[in-house]
Amino acid sequence: MKISRLHGTVFATTLLSSAVIFAADYPARPIRLIAPFAPGGGVDVSARFIAKQLTESFGQTAIVDNRPGAGSTLGTDLVAKAAPDGHTLLVTHNAIAINQSLYPKLPYDTVRDFTQVAFIGVTTFTLVVNPALPVKNVKELIALAKAKPGALNYASTGAGGGSHLATEYFMLATGTKLLNIPYKGTAPALTDLVSGQTHVMLSGLPGTVPFIKSKRIWALATTSSKRSIFLPELPTLQEAGVDGYEFDAWYGMHAPAKTPRDIIAKLHTTVTQALALSDVRQQLMNQGIEPRDMSPAEFAAFVRREVEKCAKIIKASGARAEL
Repeated sequence: MKISRLHGTVFATTLLSSAVIFAADYPARPIRLIAPFAPGGGVDVSARFIAKQLTESFGQTAIVDNRPGAGSTLGTDLVAKAAPDGHTLLVTHNAIAINQSLYPKLPYDTVRDFTQVAFIGVTTFTLVVNPALPVKNVKELIALAKAKPGALNYASTGAGGGSHLATEYFMLATGTKLLNIPYKGTAPALTDLVSGQTHVMLSGLPGTVPFIKSKRIWALATTSSKRSIFLPELPTLQEAGVDGYEFDAWYGMHAPAKTPRDIIAKLHTTVTQALALSDVRQQLMNQGIEPRDMSPAEFAAFVRREVEKCAKIIKASGARAEL
């Protein structure tokens, strides 16, 4: 028994020492960044600037592996089941929080199976209306919606999408009821909003800005906790009287659960340094992403809150998707 205990202690010490050495020598081989969406768009752009920075900083090649499908769950699952050694990472947006409740048979758990590495930034949604609607601000829109429950409709980009859940959250927060008109994409949704086929939309940037600037639609507010750098003249919904409302498309990097803290810290520092570079910030802003930073601990707490918030919205809306 003494020999067994001794051997067990030596074995555990050896494992611990190996982990420390491994973390100090990270990365030991090329890094794969899984982007669970097709090339192009905010997730892909974010993954590629991170890959470039990791390659330059670590002297090991970092490659972007686009794995779209099933609402981003296929690529996300690859990372959830990867070895927690920092060589397979996930770059995605807030679908990782939405999908936890949107898909009833998800093959991974967002909170349990991931460690948050680095927050990248946010894309705010903008509350916009057709100019013919007799409202000039958020309070007047809420009053009109309450006076005519179900008479107003809103354009969305499909069940469980950002614009859909942002609007469902708005209705929950304001006690209003709008009729959902789903579209296959932002462009056709905005086209019908301009023509008056729909009344209201919570639309993401940057596609909405040209319509606002040309006054083909009226913008009432944005959805972030603070004013958008792209539309600083607009109040947030919180400023407009919708207490506690915050809903963004946000971007970040994640690792499999149990990835060593030293590796997480090393990755976080590298990404944060990249976010401070003017060319990187410009690339993100070209996609409508406002760069922001959080510590890994802050990001983890943020993800837990987002999962809980999205679960409430999805339950209220009845939205569901099947794998």
